[in-house]
Amino acid sequence: MEIKIGVQHTPREIVLESGQSAEEVEAEVAKALSGSGKLLTLVDERGRKVIVPADRVAYVEIGVQAHRRVGFGAL
Repeated sequence: MEIKIGVQHTPREIVLESGQSAEEVEAEVAKALSGSGKLLTLVDERGRKVIVPADRVAYVEIGVQAHRRVGFGAL
């Protein structure tokens, strides 16, 4: 699923593809923004970590879980 993170005072947003479910991502964001964690840490599909200071997060947009199609007719 695609996740977009807006960071304060930064003109570009961070976009990553994650294998985590929407509930897992939402729980990580809630934990970071509630004050129990100072960093928002997410892992993309390739295993790379994206770490953003929680006090700099402007917004997080969680996309819909896309099912991958296989074959030539998958457009």
